[in-house]
Amino acid sequence: MSEPQPTEPAPSTGRIPHGPFRPGDQVQLTDPKGRINTITLQPGKLYHSHKGSVPHDDIIGSPEGTVYRSTGGVEYLAFRPLLADFAVRMPRGAAVVYPKDAAQIVAMADIFPGARVIEAGAGSGALSCFLLRAVGEHGLVSSYERRPDFADIARANVEKFFGGPHPSWRLTVGSLEDALTETEADRVVLDMLAPWETLDAVAKALIPGGMVCAYIATTTQMSRVVEDLRNHGAFAEPYAFETLLRTWHVDGLAVRPDHRMVGHTGFLVTARRLADGVTPPVRRRRPAKGAHPAPATDPNPANGLQ
Repeated sequence: MSEPQPTEPAPSTGRIPHGPFRPGDQVQLTDPKGRINTITLQPGKLYHSHKGSVPHDDIIGSPEGTVYRSTGGVEYLAFRPLLADFAVRMPRGAAVVYPKDAAQIVAMADIFPGARVIEAGAGSGALSCFLLRAVGEHGLVSSYERRPDFADIARANVEKFFGGPHPSWRLTVGSLEDALTETEADRVVLDMLAPWETLDAVAKALIPGGMVCAYIATTTQMSRVVEDLRNHGAFAEPYAFETLLRTWHVDGLAVRPDHRMVGHTGFLVTARRLADGVTPPVRRRRPAKGAHPAPATDPNPANGLQ
């Protein structure tokens, strides 16, 4: 079922991302040059750098956005790290899904509070954190990771960000095709080398109207997953795209795009699950010339190829 039944409130996660700084909180200290150092607050400890030290006790109990002066005279601005900050700096096994793509997955796959989401694979846990934020404590993110070492890294990162085990997360070590037990899923997110190999399992797990979202790195992978979704028969016409992110330099009248940008990181392909027994409508769009080459022919009839 797509809508969760009323249940008792799930236990809250340990991390409180607002209010005064508390022991155990992660804090980003940013110096005047924009360099960021992340620390975990512990009573009696000191943050040390070549520019002096800042006592953790000075930070504990104060609000976010406070400035602290080190013993060397350098001022540091303190905030809790955002999820986007945490994701790009977390310890890694597999490459992380960058925030610009994670945001598109949450938006374009329509991950909603209370959703039942299947994720394969968990990687380093960055996307898992974004999905858990989106489904909330009454949804479910069921993540599958083939490699035990990656699963351990993902679990550690998720628990570090949320301050402990998240009540809506279930992590399974194994391949999606072999270990999948969930049914009635609202969304499936595939972050793997060959997502087309899982389409039969995905189709069985998704409810009608549910959505699959594949995150892939290359054009050949994108072409394969799009064509296989079209040919499978259980999905509507897929939608493929990528997102490019460019920041701007703004200083008085000097307003220009930055010389560096976050360009290609991956492609996203989404498709909706059709109802059982429904045949998707025939595509009316005329394909580009040469998109589907005709079989090769031999002009010499004696060779038997015509």
